[in-house]
Amino acid sequence: MLESNHQKIQAEHLKRNAYLYIRQSTIKQVINNQESTKRQYALRERAVALGWALENVVIIDDDLGKSGAESVTRDGFQRLSAEVSMGRAGIVIGLEVSRLARNNADWHRLLEICALTRTLILDEDGMYDPANFNDRLLLGLKGAMSEAELHVIRARLQGGILNKASRGELHVPLPIGFVYDILGKVQLDPDLQVQKTMRFFFTTFQRVGSACGVVKVFIREGLKIPQRIRKGPNKGEIVEMPLTHSRALQTLHNPRYAGAFVYGRRRTNHILGSTKIQNLLREDWHTLIFNAHRGYLSWEEYENNQKKLRENAQANGADRRKSSPREGPALLQGLVVCGVCGRRMTIRYHRRQGKLLPTYVCQVEGIKTGVRICQSIPGQAIDQTIGDHLIELVSPQILEVALTVQKELNSQEEVVSQLRKQHVERAKYEADLAKRRYMQIDPENRLVASTLEGDWNNKLKMLDVAQQEFEQEEKQTYQGLTDKEREDILALSKDFYLLWRDEGTTDVERKKIVRLLIEDVTLSRHTTLLMQIRYKGGKTEELSLSKPLRAWEQTQTDPKALEEINVLLDHHVTEEVAQILNKQGKKTGFGLPFNGRLVTAIAKRNGIKSRYERLRSQGLFTLSEMAQKLQVDPMTVKKWHRAGLIEGFPYSFKNECLYVYSQNNTPAKMPGVRFSKRKQSAHV
Repeated sequence: MLESNHQKIQAEHLKRNAYLYIRQSTIKQVINNQESTKRQYALRERAVALGWALENVVIIDDDLGKSGAESVTRDGFQRLSAEVSMGRAGIVIGLEVSRLARNNADWHRLLEICALTRTLILDEDGMYDPANFNDRLLLGLKGAMSEAELHVIRARLQGGILNKASRGELHVPLPIGFVYDILGKVQLDPDLQVQKTMRFFFTTFQRVGSACGVVKVFIREGLKIPQRIRKGPNKGEIVEMPLTHSRALQTLHNPRYAGAFVYGRRRTNHILGSTKIQNLLREDWHTLIFNAHRGYLSWEEYENNQKKLRENAQANGADRRKSSPREGPALLQGLVVCGVCGRRMTIRYHRRQGKLLPTYVCQVEGIKTGVRICQSIPGQAIDQTIGDHLIELVSPQILEVALTVQKELNSQEEVVSQLRKQHVERAKYEADLAKRRYMQIDPENRLVASTLEGDWNNKLKMLDVAQQEFEQEEKQTYQGLTDKEREDILALSKDFYLLWRDEGTTDVERKKIVRLLIEDVTLSRHTTLLMQIRYKGGKTEELSLSKPLRAWEQTQTDPKALEEINVLLDHHVTEEVAQILNKQGKKTGFGLPFNGRLVTAIAKRNGIKSRYERLRSQGLFTLSEMAQKLQVDPMTVKKWHRAGLIEGFPYSFKNECLYVYSQNNTPAKMPGVRFSKRKQSAHV
């Protein structure tokens, strides 16, 4: 075989470098299977024995700990292919074909490049020339067997995993709150602080109804979520981290907290070098075993939590489902269904007179396709009607509700206080443990003693911080109701009207009350507004309202005020009309008091004749017209009007008048008037 190898080696091969490619599939193999790594490095002497100088043997070991299933992530293989394609390699050396590639596409691509550049390939069995048909056929067969071997290994391992998972016996990393006992069974974490924190987490979600709300509660109460370190020197230790929204969602979606064993919830897809993780539907999960171990909530509670999360996901799906109660005065946020197309209606807010008002709009299809929206209904009257209806409906049961809420608040504060105490106890234990470690060290061993002393000091500082935070939070903690406060609440609970109308009751709290009773409300706008209410439990009820006014209709002046303006303009100027209307308590369509300019604008917009037009229609003349008819100066007309010699009627607040002309008003008949022959002007 050695003689045959030397026959294949030509002088041109020895002028180029020999490339030794070394690879192990995983880091674990690199650490534990060192004999295989040594055998690969030993091939360097094999290249020297074939005639290559030691300095011309290039070792490529960049891919230690990387799988050979694909070449995208293997920088060393990419480098090897580049060197071969540029004609720098005389021979490529590998322990076996599987070390170079486990993928036929990568393997045959390398063979093609080696054949074009006349590069040899050497493995533990012998030397091959890819340009030779027989050698290339043998190398192709070896590559196919290597890929098949990988498939068989994977299938064997995966089959064992799936078989064990189907029985619920597969050991997988557990979420915080669970541990494996000595028999390999899943148990609740023996750390009581971890247990109470996780129970408080799920109880809080059931109360607030959203993952974001849970995060806000943890931040407000100064609480943190426990987390177990999975890698590194501190593997297995529990640390406390601030609760994030993504961590809250991950915890709420995990079925293990409901005591279920689950395997195959996700599928990993490798596409063009990228890895994408796809969440599967429940019916596509490989294994789902109920009541496999103890949990922090029942499966029914888990299902209810998933339903709430789906409803909160407004941005998912064509139909925007109802979300958790949020800020804003829209009482039926997320509960309104369009009576025309059946889709969920959304909310638009607009401000009028400094007040935020809602409008329920069916615009989902309009946004998608640009068609006209189905309905747009002002929501102020709807919310008012629903609130009044609930006052009549809920009042008899409000006493029991108030007692339940009071009990829940007290129990919640007790749990939070216990969690804070346990946080201090954990810090104290870690400080005591650091102290014991320091005391057990020989004082003469200063290298170790100084390190342990520093660790002890750090733990004492952490204990001091935890103690101060505990004392500060306890001062701000709700301490429960006094007897006087309890009596006040019970007295208030007997009259739900006061609770509903109280300014201290927020919009979010009103929405939560509505959702306890109402499933959804269907709105249909015809000659009247029909409200079809579906209550929790299936009961339905219909309410009818007068057709809501459009925005421009809501700002129209009262018709009675318009009639009054029409009558008053016969005898008064606009300023006088405004004063009379204000004394009568009338307002404009925007709720403002009247003034002269508003009266003029309203009359013009509604087609009411002005004072000027009315007087002109009666044949009255302007100042210039009257002066021309009397053949006098306009100032003379004003003087005669002030003296009562000419009848005039004002049409503006500046006392501008229109005048009455008659034969009795001619200058010849004016008493006390004399004329100058040179100037046709009159003097009084």
